[in-house]
Amino acid sequence: MEILITICARGGSKGIPGKNIKLLNGKPLIAYTIGHALEFIQHFPADIALSTDDEQIIKVAKDFGVATEYFRPADLATDIAGKIPVISDLLRYEEDLKTKKYDYVLDLDVSAPMRNINDLLDGFKILLADRDAYNLFSVSPAHKNPYFNMVEKNEAGYYSVSKPLPSGVESRQQAPKVYEMNASFYFYTKAFFDEFLKGAITKRSLIYIMDHICFDLDVPVDFEFLEFLVVSGRIMF
Repeated sequence: MEILITICARGGSKGIPGKNIKLLNGKPLIAYTIGHALEFIQHFPADIALSTDDEQIIKVAKDFGVATEYFRPADLATDIAGKIPVISDLLRYEEDLKTKKYDYVLDLDVSAPMRNINDLLDGFKILLADRDAYNLFSVSPAHKNPYFNMVEKNEAGYYSVSKPLPSGVESRQQAPKVYEMNASFYFYTKAFFDEFLKGAITKRSLIYIMDHICFDLDVPVDFEFLEFLVVSGRIMF
């Protein structure tokens, strides 16, 4: 079984400038994700690959154990470039470089580092148990329920709930469970890329529910809040 771990870290973050190598409790943010990748390969042998367009990120990643000669193409380093094309390009590069085909890809998002090795191992086991699945991604229980307290504009110009209640459902407790994609990690099968699927949500996707706090760092206050929780010992990370 051949596994590729991808770490995608663009240099031009606008929400949090320099985010991927910004210090969190004295260590560059990307170092936490590299650490998780190195821990995973102690359980499942895998190659680790970095996708970036930034020389400083390449240097920092090398300092923490991941070296690369790959440099992300300019058309995949824009604000509007999708994550799947970025991973696909890196996958092709690594397969050509190492003259092998990968059965699985594990993508670890630098911006959502609140994962642990048990999350990764348990999530991978779920995917391995379903030969028909294309992929698996991490989620958290949703804070808002689209059947009750999320609204959108309707055809009449007024606002109504985003999803109508199924027949016979009258309370929030009866409504289907919903989850938020927390961006922490994604497992993909070879079939996902062979069929040129465009997004992580497919007709045969699985989820792994994280039962602990998970941050997706988008704006400076997210970073500051996470660092406060870590430095003050409110969370172990």
